[in-house]
Amino acid sequence: MNDHQSVRASLADVVRILDAAYPPATAESWDAVGLVTGDPAQPVRKVLFAVDPVAEVADEAIAWGADLIVVHHPVLLRAVHSIAATTFKGALVHRLVRAGVALYAAHTNADAAHNGVADALAGMIGLVELSPLVALPAEALDKHVVMVPVAAADHLVDALSRAGAGAIGAYTRCAWRTTGEGTFTPSVGARPTVGQVGQVSTVVEARVEMVAPRRLRAAVVAAMRAAHPYEEPAFDVLELARWDGPTGTGRVGRLVEPMTLLAFAQRVARVLPATAQGVRVAGDLDARIDRVAVVGGSGDSLFDAVRGAGVDAYVTADLRHHPTSELRERAVFEAGVGRPSPPYLVDVAHFASEWPWLERAAADLATTLTATGTTVETRVSVLRTDPWTAQVPSPDPTAHSEGHPL
Repeated sequence: MNDHQSVRASLADVVRILDAAYPPATAESWDAVGLVTGDPAQPVRKVLFAVDPVAEVADEAIAWGADLIVVHHPVLLRAVHSIAATTFKGALVHRLVRAGVALYAAHTNADAAHNGVADALAGMIGLVELSPLVALPAEALDKHVVMVPVAAADHLVDALSRAGAGAIGAYTRCAWRTTGEGTFTPSVGARPTVGQVGQVSTVVEARVEMVAPRRLRAAVVAAMRAAHPYEEPAFDVLELARWDGPTGTGRVGRLVEPMTLLAFAQRVARVLPATAQGVRVAGDLDARIDRVAVVGGSGDSLFDAVRGAGVDAYVTADLRHHPTSELRERAVFEAGVGRPSPPYLVDVAHFASEWPWLERAAADLATTLTATGTTVETRVSVLRTDPWTAQVPSPDPTAHSEGHPL
């Protein structure tokens, strides 16, 4: 499609795609995700992707002529009662509004999503055969079971499908049918489609079974009643058991070729953005690393899940002293060998662990819009918005003077 023929996307179009890729309902309860500023009707020609909603990113977006910034970290994470320009956050919001730049945040919902932060980090450091570290439960489902005259079964399946039933993975209009005999006696006041009042009727009926998201129960039942030829259809709605879904917090995978902890940490340092912190390691540098867990952003709250996953190494950010020390001591104690034992830790900068997602998010948005006949130009910010600006190394990590620990 030539550029002069292309259809420009609206902000509502882009938000709909982003919400589908990173469902807001999967965000943590404390999180604040979604559209922050912007008119849904405004056109979107350029989209800038960045980790942090900071003044430098706003400068870049405005200078480039962006219509939308998609960020990972929310600017208004905690409740506010004013966005007056007398505060740095209020000033940022005012500046974006005046420039016509919309702002959208995908935070913990992007962490857990397919092709989200965790997948991007795992892919960047070379992990394959990925599964969630902590899986989100699959969407709650109902099974709708309806008895209907055989001749009306296809019409019923179509109606339930339009209401959202019968979608399983990449398949739609999924239904199971069998036939049997239904019997009933219409009472006085009934208006039967089949049979006479006061007389026993026997009808060959189809038993139709279709699954549907529980959140659509009312709509599916209403569609069934509207499409069914009987004034009193016989039906059941059965709540199905929950199970783990394909996405969730963090990822566990394996390296294509095992390597030492030192070589693995060097790979992580090489492929992630450079930061003042660099990459910190806890463990035996000569240890063999095969299975690895990753969590973008702060990850020491998930140490129990990491231990349960039986991995050799854990890549995450913002590791605090006490939880890290306790994990290491526990690993040594339980191994009973008196030396560092798995899981070994690879601690990177918070910003660096989440940055790889931006490239995937930008590519996915552009691809999805192109498939709908609309186009946008995307850019990934290369600004390093990690708050740390420098590191001063110790002259000699093994040297000490009186009064100072090793």
